Order: sequence, then structure tokens, then C-alpha cells
Amino acid sequence: MRNNEVRLNSGYTMPVFGFGTYSAENDRETTEKAVQMALQMGYRHFDTARIYGSEPWLGNALRKAISKGVIEREDIFVTSKLWSSDHTDPLSALNQTLLKLGMEYVDLYLVHWPVGLKKWANYPVPNEEDFDEEFDIEATWRGMEKCLQMGLCKSIGVSNFSTAKILNLLNFATVPPAVNQVEMHPMWRQRKLREVCGEHGIHVSGYSPLGGHGNAWGTTAVLDNPIIQSIASKHNATPAQVALKWSLSKGSSVIVKSFNSRRLKENIGAMDLNLDDQDLLDIEKMEERKVMRGEFLANGTSSPYRNIMELWDDEI
Repeated sequence: MRNNEVRLNSGYTMPVFGFGTYSAENDRETTEKAVQMALQMGYRHFDTARIYGSEPWLGNALRKAISKGVIEREDIFVTSKLWSSDHTDPLSALNQTLLKLGMEYVDLYLVHWPVGLKKWANYPVPNEEDFDEEFDIEATWRGMEKCLQMGLCKSIGVSNFSTAKILNLLNFATVPPAVNQVEMHPMWRQRKLREVCGEHGIHVSGYSPLGGHGNAWGTTAVLDNPIIQSIASKHNATPAQVALKWSLSKGSSVIVKSFNSRRLKENIGAMDLNLDDQDLLDIEKMEERKVMRGEFLANGTSSPYRNIMELWDDEI
């Protein structure tokens, strides 16, 4: 893979193609083999999170590759995320992540969601009594900045933050977020968020760039869309390559998740695809629909967000 990177406002560079390690099965052997395969194909950015459960397996695979001289630690970029039940102590949470990874630092550490959960809420879908009513994003961000100051991460950022939440964060942040990782694909184009983040030097990184295809909550609507299919046929490419190249053409990075060797190669092929102006105009005509809506984080009693409109500040 050609070494395409973006320079973050922290001064560090990040490969624009990220390999996502979330898996519902979370099988050690499968995950480690997939990471090894991705390394051989040229992937250098690896995305994980505490809640994914993949940190140990990713760390094992990367350490083996480093010990064999396949790669150097400084040649790979590792992203992990602060889960919502750890907002009161990001420093301890990151230290636990580093223990699982077997590493001295991560390259990027993100606040996973703009919501706090009680300490015991360690699973993805919280119950009503699990929400932390005293959640304070300002205190959380101070903890993130402390992680940075102590050298446990090279850059800090957020995930699933709306435009309004980004602007609020910038009101008190000593260190601005380097990245906002959000859902982004041809059917959820994030125009407003990309514009605001661009104005403030915050890089937008897109997860589910194919619409979450393969996940229980995902959809094939992006890849099945007639516009995407037509553009793919026109360029002798695949629908996945068209969707990925669209995100890259907007200056965003992508986090792709596949443990299948054929699809891994197919995804890389998006780098060589050139979309013309008409292709981009046609994609703008596609109906927009957010797939990961976050309903599990909204309720009328204990959550700070009564509904998903409040979670996304009406940007949905």
C-alpha cells in the first residue's frame, strides 16, 4: 500500500487507511491472523477500543511482528478509545489499555462517546440505572490532556461528537482534539461536521465507511445503491472501492473492518481509483441516512439525552 498519511494538528502523521478490529465474535486466533494479514498487505493504522475486547489480540499480533523484525513500533499507528464507564479516570483507563496491548503508548486516544456511565457498566448497551448523571466532559478532557502530558499517547481526540459538541469542547480545551472519528460514508456525508472540523484543524476519520456492512446494526444500502453501483461499473471498480474513495476524496481517513483477505485487497484498491466531478455530484444526490444512531444512549429519565436528536444536537 502506498504510504498515504494525513498530518494531525498534534504534529504527528496518521495513515489514512485504518484497520478496524471490532468483531462480535472477538476470537483471538481469528483477530491475530487478520492483523498479521493486514500488516503483510501494508496496513499500518490499527483501530481498537476497550469495549471491543480486541486490545490483547491486536497487541499480541503487533508485538510478534515487531519481535520478528517485520515492522518497527514507530512504523505503526495504534488508536484506542476511552469507554464511557471510565470517564472519571482516563489515566487509569489508558494504563489498562496499554497493559492489554503490551505497549508503552498509543498513537491516538479517543473519547468513545460523549456520555458517562457508572463504573460497573462495562458492556455496550447500558441499562437505565447505568448512566452517570454527574458526567462532566470538561473533567474528562482534562484527564485526556493528562494522558498526553504523561506521554501515554501521542495525540488525543473524540468519537461520535456532533458539531455542537466539538464547539463546546473547544471552549475549554487546552489541547484541541486532533481527530473526530464518526460514521461517514456516501449515505451519511457529514458536510457540516467536516466544514466545522476543517475550520478548527480537526481531522475527521470515518468509521463504517461502507455503511457498517457485516455488523448486526449495519446495512448493505450503501453498497447496493444504484448510484454507487453505476459508478463502480463505469470505472471497473467495486462498490466498496467507490465508497472508500469518496471518503478519501473528502480529506477524511477511513477505518475499514474486514478479516477477509480478498476484501482487504479490494479495500486497498480504492487508493488507485479516481472519481471524476460527475461521480462526486451524483453521490451528493443520494438520500442520507445514519446507520449507527445511538438509541441505546438516550432515554427519558437517566441519560443526559432524552432522545437521539439531543444526542446528535439535531444533526441527524
